Amino acid sequence: MFEIHLDDSGALVLHGRLDAASVPKARPFFDDIGTTCRIDFSNLDYIASVGLGLLAAAQKRLMANGEGLILSGLNPHLREVFSLAGFEGIFEFD
Repeated sequence: MFEIHLDDSGALVLHGRLDAASVPKARPFFDDIGTTCRIDFSNLDYIASVGLGLLAAAQKRLMANGEGLILSGLNPHLREVFSLAGFEGIFEFD
């Protein structure tokens, strides 16, 4: 199961699994980001390549305007996935 919402601070909070089945639910949230935004991964258990692609597309669009995503709360497994994908130099991690 996947849930996504904005918290009181404006951070995008992810819960569950960001995979092919959940991207249609997540895409509108990422498409609406227009400025630097924190993404809270504290409750995300899994991310598939399609989820990584969604994040990369949002980051590319934001970077064109001097903005970007700040990824926070990644567990060691998710951090390793980002590292193996070569995304450590693309995103800011908190």
